[in-house]
Amino acid sequence: MARMENIVKRLAPELEAMNSIIADSLHTPNRMMNGIVDHYLEVKGKQIRPMLVILAAKMFGRVSDEVLYAGASLEMLHNASLIHDDIVDETFMRRGRDTINASWGNHIAVLVGDYFVSNALSVGLRSGSVKVVSALCALGQELSLGEIDQITTAREHSFDTDSYFTVIRQKTASLFCSCVNVGLDVSHAPEQYVAPMGRYAELLGLCFQIKDDIFDYFPNPQIGKPTGNDLREGKVTLPLLYALQNAPQEESDRMKDLIRRGDLTAAEIESLVEFAKVHGGIDDAFAEMRRMQKEADEIIAPLPDSESKESFREIFDYIISRDR
Repeated sequence: MARMENIVKRLAPELEAMNSIIADSLHTPNRMMNGIVDHYLEVKGKQIRPMLVILAAKMFGRVSDEVLYAGASLEMLHNASLIHDDIVDETFMRRGRDTINASWGNHIAVLVGDYFVSNALSVGLRSGSVKVVSALCALGQELSLGEIDQITTAREHSFDTDSYFTVIRQKTASLFCSCVNVGLDVSHAPEQYVAPMGRYAELLGLCFQIKDDIFDYFPNPQIGKPTGNDLREGKVTLPLLYALQNAPQEESDRMKDLIRRGDLTAAEIESLVEFAKVHGGIDDAFAEMRRMQKEADEIIAPLPDSESKESFREIFDYIISRDR
């Protein structure tokens, strides 16, 4: 955690400038909208995604206004997706405070989320880069399709790890990839580094989602979701998928039948959570993240040494070890 805080401090001037762009672009003559947006922006989270834009740019060039506009646009699109996700998932707390849908209702929350999307595109245009706007459009498609694929997988009760990775690649890793690729593009990074860093970003995003899914098996009021919330929504994530593979066939089939039936009771959800823990699902998910980190280290090792390169490694450590 301390290393992450050091990265935030090192990037403080760039992040402050980027956040000013976000605040200015979202300001409107409407007092209600301003109040909702200001309240939402008071807690910004770690802002890992725009950090990736800035770090990728700094690795091979400098942080220009174009980089800041790119980071701001991607961060706003990310926040739009969170606002809309909170409506779909009926989440009433995020980052330790009430969500927009909890405080103002779904109608207002949808409009605020749409407003964030529109401003993301507007700020993307101000970057002067067609590739930034193209990335925003492609990312919007990926995020939407990822959510639809996840709903489809849940309804069809798929217990396939390939399907799981396809979904999290679309709904989470795609944003990490876009952030790094845009940072590289606007800083005119050498072509030979683009594909390796794109894969690095993908591994980072996959690990981020796997760790998020692990959180669902442990109570944490800071996240604002009860234990087993994904299971309650019919989402079978990596810890349970691995446990289903590891457990004796009869026990695994019994758990699958439970999931297919749906409308799980609190006791049934608890039994699935315990099943995932007992049969090594959590341990195997952590092992998968470590395997991905090893691959990522091998990718980044040959790149020129720099503070940004070390920061990428530290962010990977943080994502695996974070507690919320």
